[in-house]
Amino acid sequence: MKPIYLDYNATTPILPEVAEAMKPYLYEHFGNPSSSHPYGVTTKRAIENARSQVADLVGCDPSEVIFTSGGTESNNIAIKGVAYAYLNKGNHIITSAVEHPAVMQVCRWLATKGFRVTILPVDKFGQIDPADLENAITPETILVTVMHANNEVGTLEPISRLAEVAHEHGAIVHSDTAQSVGKIPVTMDALGVDLLSIAGHKLYAPKGIGALCVRDDVRVAKILHGADHESGRRPGTENVLEIVGLGRACELAGERMKDDMQHVMEMRDKLHDGLFDELGDQAVRLNGHPVRRLPNTLSVSFRSVEANALLSEIGDRVAASAGAACHADDVEVSPVLEAMQVPVEWAMGTVRFSTGHGTTAEEIDRAVDVVTKAVRRLQPSAEPVSASTDVEEGEYKLTHYTHGLGCACKLRPQELEKILAALPTPSDPALMVGTDTADDAAVYRLSDELAVVQTVDFFTPIVDAPYMFGAISAANSLSDIYAMGARPLFALNVVGFPSNRLPMSVLEKILKGALDKAAEAGVSVIGGHTVDDTEPKFGLAVTGIVHPDRLVRNDTAQPGDALVLTKPVGVGIISTAMKRGLADEDAAREAADLMATLNHIAAEVMNEVGVNACTDITGFGLLGHLREMAEGSGVDMEISAGAVPILEAARKFAGADVVPGGTLNNLAYVEPHVTFAKGVSRVMQLILADAQTSGGLLVSVPADRTEKFLKALRKAGVENASKIGEVVKKGKGFIRVVE
Repeated sequence: MKPIYLDYNATTPILPEVAEAMKPYLYEHFGNPSSSHPYGVTTKRAIENARSQVADLVGCDPSEVIFTSGGTESNNIAIKGVAYAYLNKGNHIITSAVEHPAVMQVCRWLATKGFRVTILPVDKFGQIDPADLENAITPETILVTVMHANNEVGTLEPISRLAEVAHEHGAIVHSDTAQSVGKIPVTMDALGVDLLSIAGHKLYAPKGIGALCVRDDVRVAKILHGADHESGRRPGTENVLEIVGLGRACELAGERMKDDMQHVMEMRDKLHDGLFDELGDQAVRLNGHPVRRLPNTLSVSFRSVEANALLSEIGDRVAASAGAACHADDVEVSPVLEAMQVPVEWAMGTVRFSTGHGTTAEEIDRAVDVVTKAVRRLQPSAEPVSASTDVEEGEYKLTHYTHGLGCACKLRPQELEKILAALPTPSDPALMVGTDTADDAAVYRLSDELAVVQTVDFFTPIVDAPYMFGAISAANSLSDIYAMGARPLFALNVVGFPSNRLPMSVLEKILKGALDKAAEAGVSVIGGHTVDDTEPKFGLAVTGIVHPDRLVRNDTAQPGDALVLTKPVGVGIISTAMKRGLADEDAAREAADLMATLNHIAAEVMNEVGVNACTDITGFGLLGHLREMAEGSGVDMEISAGAVPILEAARKFAGADVVPGGTLNNLAYVEPHVTFAKGVSRVMQLILADAQTSGGLLVSVPADRTEKFLKALRKAGVENASKIGEVVKKGKGFIRVVE
C-alpha cells in the first residue's frame, strides 16, 4: 500500500486533464514557437492560449505574463530585475522574516552587492504588522517583497494593506504566491501587487514551469541574456509542453476553486480534530493563524517529540514534511518557526501536513491512527510495545527509527575539539595512550610484557536489518583494537533501545548479529549495559592486549612513509541513499557487507610486516583521520584522489547531493588544513570526507616495506588495499590532495 500523501505544499501530482492537454505537444506538435512555418505556428498558438489561461486565473493581461522555469526563477527575475531597474531611485529592499529561501536568499545576495535589506518581523501567528512596514519604509525603498501564503504554516499575509503602504511611498510590490495561486482566489488587483510569482507544481501542473506576472508599467532589468523570447523579457526557447500544462492547470483551478477549497479544508480540519482528540492540547499545538491561512495546510507541533524521528518512523505510511531537524548536538528550527518564536520544545516536533485533490476521509482516519500511535511511542512517558503493533514483525526498518546513520552521528569534530581541549589530561605514568592523542583506544601498561587496550564505540542504525546492524556495530568496535596492533579478548554490549517504539525481538536480532561477528573474531561477549532510549543505538566496549613494544599508534607516521588504505570509502553516502530509498539492492548489499567485514586480517598482516602508524576510518572520514594522523605525527601528507578505493555508487549519489550531514561537517572541519588540486572535484572532496562506519585501516608504512605489505594484504584476501599517498615531510599537519 502506498503511503498516504499529505505533502501537497511540497508538490502536487499532475492532474489527468493536464497530462491529456500536454500529450500532443510531447509527440505531434514539436515545432519551435519562434519558427514561422506551420509547426512553429501551432506551438506559438498553444503558448499564447496558455498565457491567457494563466492571466485569467490571476486577473491580469496576457501580455503581463512571463513564463519561467518555476517559482524560484520568477522570484529571482522579479527581485533582481526591479532592484537593478530602479537603482537610480534607491537601493532599499524590504522583505519578511518568514520568506521562502527563493526570496530570502535573493535578498541576502543583493545585500552583498550594495543594496540595503530590511527584514520585517512577524507575530506569533506568522503575520506582518503593516505598521512595521510604515516604520521601515523610506524614500530610498524601491521594492517590498512579501509572500502571500506561508509555505510552512499556511498563514496569509495582509498583502493588500502592505501594498497600500508601499505604494503610498512610491515602492513597487512583489508577492511570491506559489502556495496560494490555485488554492484560494488570487488576483493582482485584489492584492494590489505589481509583480506576482507562480509555481506550476504547486497547482497540479508539472515541475519546472512557472510564471511571473508583471504590470505593464513596471520595469524589470534582464538577469538572463540571449534571444528575445517572452517579448524580450526572458530568453530561451519556450518549454511548450509544460507551458501548456500550466495553462490547463490554471484553467481547471479557476473552474474548481470553490469545490476544491471546501474539500481540502474539510480534510485538513478532520486531520486537525483527529490529532487533537487523540493526543490533547497538552501534547499537540497548532502553528500559524487559526483562521487566516490556506485551507489545506495544517502545521502542528508535538511536544517533546523530534519531527525527523517521527517522520522517519511513519514515512512508509504517511508522507509529510518536518519543520525542524534534530542533530546530535543541536536542534535546527526552521526560520519561520524561529521568527514566530515557537518554543524549542514544541518547534522540534513540528510537522506540516497539507491536503489536496486526492485526499480522502478514509486516508485521514488512517493517518490519524498512524501518527498518534507513533507520537505516543516517541513521547518520554510511553509504555513498552510488543511485536503486535501497527507494523508487522519483520517489517521494522531500523533506519526509520533514527535521525542519523551510524558513525555519521558523531559530534561535530570542531565542537568536540573545543571540549576536550578544556579538560585535564591524565598523568598516570602507566598510561601509554590516553586523551592527549586522537588514537582509537586507550592503552594501559600492566607490565614490561603486557598492556591492556580498551575502547568503546556505539551508534545508531546504519542499515535496516537488525541482525546486520548488530554485526556491523561489532565489526566497527573491534576495529579500534585492531588499529592499535592489539588482539581483542572480550567485549561488553552497549545498548540504547526504544522499548516504546520497537519490540524486544528486534533487540534480540541485534545482539545475535553482534554475537556472531564477535565469534568470528574469536571474542566472547560477556555482558553489557542497557538504557531505554528514544532511538536504537548499539555497540561494544572491547578489551584487548598488546605487547608494549608492538603497540601501533596514529601519531608516529614518519616522512617517506607510504599511506595505505585497506577498504574502499563511500559507505556513509550509500547508507544515506539507502535510508532515502535511492540505493538499489546491489549497492546496499555491497556497502553492508563491506562494513561487516572485520579488519583482523589487515591487522595481522600489519603486525607481521611492521608499520609506523595506523588508525581506522570512521565518522570523521578519510580526510579527518588523515588530518589527525598528520597533526599528531607532526608531518605533512599528500594523497592522490585517483588512488583512493571508492564504492562507485557513492560517486553517483554524491553527485546527486545525497550526502550525510556528518560528511559536510567533516569537509568543513578539514578545510583549513587541506589543499585540493584544481582537478579534484567537489564530488571527490565529499567522498574523501565521507563519514564512514566500520571503514578500513589507514596505515603509514615505511617505504621499503610498502610493496611487501600490499602483496601480503592481497594474498590474505584484502583485495581493495591501495597505496593512496605518502608522508611528504615534517610539518604542521597539512594535507595536499592531487588528482
